[in-house]
Amino acid sequence: MSESGKKIDIDKIDLEKMKEGTSDKPGTIAFPHHSGSAIIKPTDRGKIKGRAVSAMHEQTDRQMTQLYEQMQLLAKQANDLKSRVEISERIYLAKINFEPLINHTYYMYEGAYGKDVLSLIAPGEWGRSQKSMKYLATVKLLADHTWEVIEKAP
Repeated sequence: MSESGKKIDIDKIDLEKMKEGTSDKPGTIAFPHHSGSAIIKPTDRGKIKGRAVSAMHEQTDRQMTQLYEQMQLLAKQANDLKSRVEISERIYLAKINFEPLINHTYYMYEGAYGKDVLSLIAPGEWGRSQKSMKYLATVKLLADHTWEVIEKAP
């Protein structure tokens, strides 16, 4: 049977054209036409398609995993940025008696009446006067004028 589903009529085959070098288009013949021809075997199209579909799923699954990991990273970065903004707003609402400098470390305390205070003095440097303030965190001013929490109070 030929690929179109019709039977090959052996009586219509021109044996003279089948001799090597005499056919004007030997590559178009659906069967080997001389003893040195490549073996032509019917292919299992289902097997070929199955392998292709399997490879396609493997590749797309890998790409989906990469996209999911990238989305997780972006979500984490967005949450970190949101947290920095919230902390920064709280610090800018605190009592600050000096001009904070970029890339310098400062200390956040809760002062009298629950008012936040930003200080240059670390918790261990206060002496007796620190009893009136509760240490909250060590913070650092970043170049974008947001604050990074370096250490939180236990």
